[in-house]
Amino acid sequence: MTTTDIRVAFDRAAQKRRSSLFRRFLRHPGGYIPLAIFVLIVLVGVFAPLLAPMDPNFVDLAAAKAPPGPEHLLGGDSTGRDILSRLIYGTRTTLWGALITIVTALVIGVPSGVAAGYFGGTFDRVATWISDALQSIPGMIILLVVAAGSRNNFELLMATVGVFMVPGYFRIARSQTLAVRNEPYIDAARVSGLSDGRIIFRHVIRAVYPPVIIQTALTAGIAMGMQAGLQFLGIGDSNVPSWGAMMLEGFRLMLTYPLMLLWPSAALGLTIAVLAIMGSTLAELVQVRTPRVSRRRADAEATPTAPRRAATGHAQHAPEDSALRVENLRVVHATPTGETEVVHGVTLDVAPGEVVGIVGESGSGKSQTVFSVLDLLPATGRAVADAIWVRGTDVTKATPKQRQALLGREIGYVPQEPMSNLDPSYTIGSQLVEPLRRTHGLRRSEAEAQARAMLVRVGLTDPDRVMRSYPHQVSGGMAQRVLIAGAIAGKPSLLVADEPTTALDVTAQAEVLELLRELQAEYGMALLIVTHNFGVVADICDRVIVMRGGDIVESGPVDSLFAAPTEEYTRQLIAASLDDAEGRAALDRTRIEANA
Repeated sequence: MTTTDIRVAFDRAAQKRRSSLFRRFLRHPGGYIPLAIFVLIVLVGVFAPLLAPMDPNFVDLAAAKAPPGPEHLLGGDSTGRDILSRLIYGTRTTLWGALITIVTALVIGVPSGVAAGYFGGTFDRVATWISDALQSIPGMIILLVVAAGSRNNFELLMATVGVFMVPGYFRIARSQTLAVRNEPYIDAARVSGLSDGRIIFRHVIRAVYPPVIIQTALTAGIAMGMQAGLQFLGIGDSNVPSWGAMMLEGFRLMLTYPLMLLWPSAALGLTIAVLAIMGSTLAELVQVRTPRVSRRRADAEATPTAPRRAATGHAQHAPEDSALRVENLRVVHATPTGETEVVHGVTLDVAPGEVVGIVGESGSGKSQTVFSVLDLLPATGRAVADAIWVRGTDVTKATPKQRQALLGREIGYVPQEPMSNLDPSYTIGSQLVEPLRRTHGLRRSEAEAQARAMLVRVGLTDPDRVMRSYPHQVSGGMAQRVLIAGAIAGKPSLLVADEPTTALDVTAQAEVLELLRELQAEYGMALLIVTHNFGVVADICDRVIVMRGGDIVESGPVDSLFAAPTEEYTRQLIAASLDDAEGRAALDRTRIEANA
């Protein structure tokens, strides 16, 4: 694939993400309803000369303070001008002023924020100081000065309002740029020879534009409110119809003719409300990128041309004799184009006191399988199985609350990436004690004593110091031992370890594997370990399950499978994982013989 092909592929992917966001916005009630109303308001402003029944400045003294009627649908103002016509033309004035404000704030705030976040240094410090200074200036006083000096020039006034909106855009653009400036893909682009300008426009801007769109929707509403406030104070040309000027006139006659205040207030309130709703909806959709596929669409795409695969794998033990037994498990994930099956009918089990390894390359479905057992699939995922047995109990039709009650009691979980699974805001002790109190109902003193005992059991010789420490104050190997201590604290019958050694160095890996083997033997737990390394399987497992592409391709006892694998894929994994070094059993025998 050439560089041009890669660039085209990335462009298409980015366009698909943008269109996906827009489609989700249009499907959301908080998106299409306010958008339709706002589009209608914009059309009213654009086609004001065609929609207004008469000239907004035409004075008919006979219609002064006239009530709504056939000739004047919304009545007449204090000088006899048609309120409906002035309201329609006022829409154009209000939208034009908001546009000037937004363009001014965007043009100044976003480029300066991106440049300050990307380049840093002196420019960042000076630009941040200017942004802070702008926020400290009393804006209304400056606007009154500008109005007096420019003879109430409307465009200049709204541009000045835009300048005071710059700090909001500057801070958003700067913070988003700082968040991605040191990402590996930015470094890779820089190393590949791309200029700073191209990196900014091709990579950084994509992280900046979603919050900028949200800020724009909110800024438009603020600009309209400030514009109406200035006009309400009498700043502006009285011959230019505007909602703020109409509100001022209506306020003066509020006690005798309240309808004059009602119409512009309702128009301004409706416009600001729909902009606020669109902004909050966009914020929700940008933060939560969960594709939702309707059941009708998913069923329609399940055509006979794509038959379900046959179930793979088999169970070795009866349900009542198993710590875990899964029958015909299928996992599907929702995508913008439908549902995709990632695990195709997996059957497996593990008995008390048995160590079973699930091995396969990345994307083989092994983690999705255990996440289904733990009921930890993301919102896009859905697991379906003929039966799921936990310690002899069928939990296939259990409620999410009932499934959750098994975690920490019957099932313990050791995740990969130990540092990412410990909350940096709390001490290690609080993260061990709280689950024991909430899940097992222990008093604080009992929970603390048990947590210390578990830390000692997993090989940490100074449990008090560890419990007082925060996650960043311990090493990766110690953090993994902490997670193991938390997983076994409830004496579960099944311990699930998902790539427990991935983030550790070689020495720490060996120590953690040895610890898992010791704990499993000591407590008689069933251990289900997920890994991509056959060396781990050979080290501690009794039985191995090989997965590829969501299917089980081979399974059996470790010794027989290593001696005579039947599948070429299994042979390739073994060849890629093992070298000519002796296994742990041989090394143990050698050490015993040397010490004898």
